[in-house]
Amino acid sequence: MKLNGLSVDQAPPISAPLRFFLTAPLFGVLAGVLILLSDSSTLMNRYSIDSIIVTHAITIGMFTFIMFGALIQMLPVLAGAKIERIKQVTLFAYFMLTFGLLAMIIGLKLELSSFTTVAYIGLGLGFFTMILSIVYAMRNVQNFTATIKGMAASLLFSFFIASMGIFLLYEYATKSISQYHFLVANIHSVWAIFGFCGLLIIGVAFQVLPMFYVAPKFKQFCKKRVVILISIGLVIWLILNQFYEQYELVAKIWIALFFWAFATTVWLKFNKRKRPISDVTVWYWRTSSIFLTLGSFLWIFDEFFKHEYIVMVGILIGGGFVLSIMIGMLYKIVPFLVWFHLNAMGYMSIPTINEMIDKGLAKVQFTLLIISLVGFIFAFYIPQLLAPSAVYFIISMLLLEYNILSPVLIYKQTRKKKPDFDMSAFSMQGKN
Repeated sequence: MKLNGLSVDQAPPISAPLRFFLTAPLFGVLAGVLILLSDSSTLMNRYSIDSIIVTHAITIGMFTFIMFGALIQMLPVLAGAKIERIKQVTLFAYFMLTFGLLAMIIGLKLELSSFTTVAYIGLGLGFFTMILSIVYAMRNVQNFTATIKGMAASLLFSFFIASMGIFLLYEYATKSISQYHFLVANIHSVWAIFGFCGLLIIGVAFQVLPMFYVAPKFKQFCKKRVVILISIGLVIWLILNQFYEQYELVAKIWIALFFWAFATTVWLKFNKRKRPISDVTVWYWRTSSIFLTLGSFLWIFDEFFKHEYIVMVGILIGGGFVLSIMIGMLYKIVPFLVWFHLNAMGYMSIPTINEMIDKGLAKVQFTLLIISLVGFIFAFYIPQLLAPSAVYFIISMLLLEYNILSPVLIYKQTRKKKPDFDMSAFSMQGKN
């Protein structure tokens, strides 16, 4: 593992990212229960209430929580961008996002306007608190690396999708669906997946693949051009989608080809690793490359089928690509955080990063997730597959929660013991 260029002394308190990471699988469990209580014909309609609820239980409850947790941890370390009052800011945003999302699910499901109102206020406060705090922290960044640029572009898109989401929820709360509602919803979903999630993953990959997997570095063209070219493609898609719909396909091909190129590059990077040791996180990266390739091309061809397969595209890219990579990174980031913080406190007799998570359970969790995602796709043609796939997904999320909780329990148990190397002498010298 390469730690070159990391300002480890700037790392935030471990509780700040962990609360986001540990909550994400629980929303995954909730999403699985909601799928279990629904039916495939309803979920096939991307604008049905059940489909919206399940989608946001995953996109906000899992994607956003994991991404904000990663940004909280990585920005201070990679760029020295320290978030002011990080404990208070992250705790406030965490509770606003949590209660806002729960209120949204209850409000939309039961058609309770009061809950939906609480939802757009809570989610708005949570999103904008995190986004603006991170952007403010980045104001003094001196070295805008490829990873930082990817994060910055992702945050820009997150600001717009959060604003659009609040608008959409406001219309549900006031029961006044305007003529622009579904146009905004379409932009909201595309920018969320490709702009917010996709660009962040690409930016993080520039740093993570060489650091955690000792893979070859990305070429300068990838680092300097890909994020901006995808961003331009998303803006062009917006313009064509709204004003020149007959040419929309051009922009979709532009975006899809760059993501397919990224998927191919990731696959090749793993083939050229200096230490080609395989574990479940490698499986997740490789699987995500396959899902992203399939999803990108299906997104293009869906244009010729009147968006008949758009939900399937969402499963392939949202579940197969985004969720797979994020879970794979949780298996790396959480043990690393525990090891790093304990090591910094003077604890030497601790498990290694690779020993903190049961490899067998991680493989079972991976297998169940992939089976459930494939099952969800075929459930549109064989409805009987929906229920067992939802059960597999729920079990997979419960195993994920257990797996990432294990290193945290190691952290708590170790903290009760005296450090192998007492750091108090150094802290006393610092005070003198």
